[in-house]
Amino acid sequence: MPGNSLAMAEIKTLFVTKLYRAELDEAQAPLAEIDATCRSLAEDDEAGQAWCYKHGYPGYTSYASLNDLPWRFPAIKKLVKVLDGHVAAFAKELELDLGRDKLKLDDIWVNVLPEGGVHTSHIHPRSVISGTYYVATPKGSSALKLEDPRLGLMMAAPPRKAKAAQEQRSFVYEAPQAGTVLLWESWLRHEVPINQADEERISVSFNYRWR
Repeated sequence: MPGNSLAMAEIKTLFVTKLYRAELDEAQAPLAEIDATCRSLAEDDEAGQAWCYKHGYPGYTSYASLNDLPWRFPAIKKLVKVLDGHVAAFAKELELDLGRDKLKLDDIWVNVLPEGGVHTSHIHPRSVISGTYYVATPKGSSALKLEDPRLGLMMAAPPRKAKAAQEQRSFVYEAPQAGTVLLWESWLRHEVPINQADEERISVSFNYRWR
């Protein structure tokens, strides 16, 4: 009977996309010191400023100008030590087979996004795990927008319902606070929508590679 066959149906969840979130306290990451470091870089890093101007990047990023932040700044060095542990825990949760190698920090950079600034949709193709530590998230600042990695393959699919469960949606918005660290697999497309806060949204982003 049709009723009996429906009762015996089974639905599995496959190909899960995970997002890791943790809140770091002052003992783990000196937030005020990191905040001051980021703001100082935005004022003093002329090479970074020039790159942002040339490429039309709103605000400031050290991505293309400085690759030794943990060596330059003790607060960033302390942050990286904490991030190493969280990345290792996330890799374990993902059941990654790393063999004798480890996931190691590849690069880390500062982002200072002013009012009206955006960071368009992108991935991090040379990495395994990417993430961001949030330094300043004033009221009205952007959440992180995450995109279903299958979206480009859904050629004839109807849209999801407005009140669909979070894991069923095409886009998910994760709103961090100062001290939050978010981790995701580097192939996950993400973006920072327009910053509607009057103040700057400040963060430290990073990539970990398998080596």
